[in-house]
Amino acid sequence: MPTIIPVKFTYAARDLWFDPAGTGAQEADHVICSTERGTEIGLATADAREVSEEELEHVIGHAQLRSVVRIATDSDLDRAEQLASRGEDAMPAFRRLVGASGLDMKPVGVEYLFDGEKAVCYFAAEERVDFRQLVRDLSRELHVRIDMRQIGVREEAAIVGGYGHCGQELCCRRFNMSFDPVSIRMAKEQDLPLNSTKISGACGRLMCCLRYEFEAYRDFKGRAPKRNAVIDTPLGKGKIIEYDTPKEQICLRLESGKQIRVALADMTASEAACKKSKELGCACRPDTVTREVLDRLDSPDVQMALAELDRKNGVAPEQTVDAADIFVSTRRKRRRSDEGGNASGSAGGARGGKPGEKGNRPQHMRGGAQGQAAGGAAGEDGRRRRKRRGGADAANGSAPAAGQQARPGRSLQPTASDGKPARRRHHQAVEATPERGGDQQPKRGGGMRPKRTRRPGDKGGTAASGTQQGNAGGQRPASGEGADTAPKPRRRHRGGRGRGNGGSDAE
Repeated sequence: MPTIIPVKFTYAARDLWFDPAGTGAQEADHVICSTERGTEIGLATADAREVSEEELEHVIGHAQLRSVVRIATDSDLDRAEQLASRGEDAMPAFRRLVGASGLDMKPVGVEYLFDGEKAVCYFAAEERVDFRQLVRDLSRELHVRIDMRQIGVREEAAIVGGYGHCGQELCCRRFNMSFDPVSIRMAKEQDLPLNSTKISGACGRLMCCLRYEFEAYRDFKGRAPKRNAVIDTPLGKGKIIEYDTPKEQICLRLESGKQIRVALADMTASEAACKKSKELGCACRPDTVTREVLDRLDSPDVQMALAELDRKNGVAPEQTVDAADIFVSTRRKRRRSDEGGNASGSAGGARGGKPGEKGNRPQHMRGGAQGQAAGGAAGEDGRRRRKRRGGADAANGSAPAAGQQARPGRSLQPTASDGKPARRRHHQAVEATPERGGDQQPKRGGGMRPKRTRRPGDKGGTAASGTQQGNAGGQRPASGEGADTAPKPRRRHRGGRGRGNGGSDAE
């Protein structure tokens, strides 16, 4: 089996194989080799190894395997640096002569071979170029034999160098020694946008790195469910919306709109999927996500959804509160204490009071005279008092019933003969007496009220209508002096006669 050692040259697109010829060259050694163009210096990229005849023929074809002359010495390295500087100095003359000739070509570089007898000029062009006159001009300018070599745009990028979209040095400059074909199908398989500015390299062609992960993407998509497929989960149906090939994960959108990521290895295939794959003769793809997989996900939304599902199914564990926890405090519900309500509830009443019922109802709805008296004594102070016009009880001369106390500003509610509280009205009934004077008019509620009479020059009315007119003015006549005392001016109210008999009761 032949022994070879790969060697990398500056302007070569790939490594070339040479016979070590017993020189003992190893990786990273600079070696002097004999090529078809002459003597050149290169860098060994690997150690010497044995290859088969078939492999050797596949690489070099029918060409002869050339040998390594020697390992480069210090003087050889110094000469190589001088030749490289001469090539850089020759580039301005190369560009100037190309521009003067008017040829459609782009100068790339000038390389002097190690023996110094020949200079190779590299250029890039889209089509074939007739450079015969240019070769004469260059030979006369550089005083060496000229060899013109046309290269493609990908080789030009490898020679010139630069940086790609990723921020790293170009792959073809660093380590890529071969230019394998790259197709647009590779970009589609990796779900990349078909935008030429994003998937093209510095050379204007498709990026070489599209080949690197193409096999991984194709393998993952061959094992994963199809996009937009429906997956069964404990939280309902899920739809595949995205692939994460480097992590081998699948993004699902649930019926609730939430998105979760599940590893492909954690998914399982149902019996229906296995049966279908056997019938169609294709690979079985998983279509189910189990509860154990969702429990391992570090997602608060998923854990809350699972807890809600357990509560609906009645399998959620009961939450117990530790009695020793000092942060747990129970708050009692406030209740309004009403002594008057308790008294009315204990006494009951014919109107609907029940024993033990709280006395927070209004006074006219409580039962019994005792409940009214007790409720009025304890619960009326905190309530809002309404202003009424004069008390009819004082005009009628009626006195409080037994066991009741009259309070200023409120008139006692009259009770019927059967013990039920009478219906409250704005205008209480007034009996027709000769002392009140004037004609009597029946009230709307069935009683009688005095007809108001006006005298010429009298603003406040007569003493005969003392109850209603005196109350309207905010004054009440003293007992027995209403007829002799001069009437006081009457204050008009916006309510007019429609307002009730407010004011204070007889004391």
